Amino acid sequence: MPDATTALDQHRERNTDEEAINLVRKRIADAGVEYVYYQTVTINGRVIGKVVPAEHLIRNVEKGVNMHRTVMADFQVDRAGNLLGGGSEAAEFTALPDLDTFSVLPWDSSVGRFFCRLYEPEHRPEVGGRPLATDVRGNLIRLHEAFTARTGLTLRTGCEPEMTWTGPGLEVHHRPDDSPAYRIDLLERSRPIYQKVIAYAKALGLNMIEGDYEDPGQIELNWMFDHADLTADRLITYRQLCRQVARELGIKASFMPKPATGMMGNGCHHNLSLWRGEENVLEEPGRRELHLTETGQHALGGILTHAAASMAVMGSTVNSYKRYWDSGQFAPSQINWGKDNKTCTVRLSANGRLEFKLPDAMVNPYLSHAVLIAAIAEGLDNKIDPGPSQQGSSYGDTSDAPRFTPLPLNLGEALRVFDADPVVKAAIGEETAELYHAYKWDEWARFCGVVTDWEHMMYAEDTP
Repeated sequence: MPDATTALDQHRERNTDEEAINLVRKRIADAGVEYVYYQTVTINGRVIGKVVPAEHLIRNVEKGVNMHRTVMADFQVDRAGNLLGGGSEAAEFTALPDLDTFSVLPWDSSVGRFFCRLYEPEHRPEVGGRPLATDVRGNLIRLHEAFTARTGLTLRTGCEPEMTWTGPGLEVHHRPDDSPAYRIDLLERSRPIYQKVIAYAKALGLNMIEGDYEDPGQIELNWMFDHADLTADRLITYRQLCRQVARELGIKASFMPKPATGMMGNGCHHNLSLWRGEENVLEEPGRRELHLTETGQHALGGILTHAAASMAVMGSTVNSYKRYWDSGQFAPSQINWGKDNKTCTVRLSANGRLEFKLPDAMVNPYLSHAVLIAAIAEGLDNKIDPGPSQQGSSYGDTSDAPRFTPLPLNLGEALRVFDADPVVKAAIGEETAELYHAYKWDEWARFCGVVTDWEHMMYAEDTP
């Protein structure tokens, strides 16, 4: 084989590993797989790809599959009718599977799937074979590898994906001003949901650990923390299998951040720690009280410094900001941190873990983790001081001058702060940042032009 000269060549060379290919072949044969999804994720967190008969495995691990690059912006057109991401004339990209991501779908063993990384096609002058700039998954992998090579550290995370299930038999009645949280009776009513979700998740490699009922229809099921890249893949997998469970049970599964006024928002808190080998460098061995090492404080300082600018990623929809306005519902209202304080943006919890509470249930995990890595690196490099921890509730008086940029309160404001932060934009790459901003600004503008039911209620018959 000739020397690998491009990123695409190098990936193809990895995919010639005979042991890895034979393992996939065996799993295909043992399960009776007939079709394979070659999938990746767009800038907006949508899973896209192609289906190919399984007998073409060798061809596809070498040549991949091609797709039109504007699919990375969900084939979205802006209000002027322009196709975002390059237009109809834009070149395709090549999606090449990562062999170690192969799985058999537990609800239909005739179908398997790979996660793919994306590349410029070989024929493109000057850029042929390079990583596709808007490949959010590939970007996270490369960014994390570079961070580890420079610092010796890896980011390990676990996500807490809250979501809402609705349908026949799932209606909940509870006393005014109390909460149905943690009620076993409601978990029992939801037993068909959590049993199928957990079973499918375990079959797809998620080490499920615990779950609970939190608000009407809201269920949170968690899996063990791991390398940030794997956690991002697993969150995408979790969303896919939840949709499948909903189809099978004839109900609806929604990751909408704020389903209704007064209800708990659907968050996706990121619990994170930094590791050197098998040592968590955020805590000192033997100390039992809540504490952060100097390394941990600097990492936290970086996260808080760039938290406001990260909001366009962590709260990526118009609806996301309803979650932050509805105070008292455990969503942050200020950029701060506290020791086991659930009202803060970052909560220091036991075992040297930082719980970052800004991300919601529709977050793109490849973007959120990339931003976190960049913010942490900035904090470590510049020894950023996070300041004192918050004492008491964050929902009270906010008259003091904030230490960090205040939390944006709508998507438009978040995009302005995002656009002014070079660290956050560099984390996801210049081309992705520009495309993401264009996509989300168009989304915000569309919302601003829509007349809502609330406006009719307030103004339709208000004068004279």
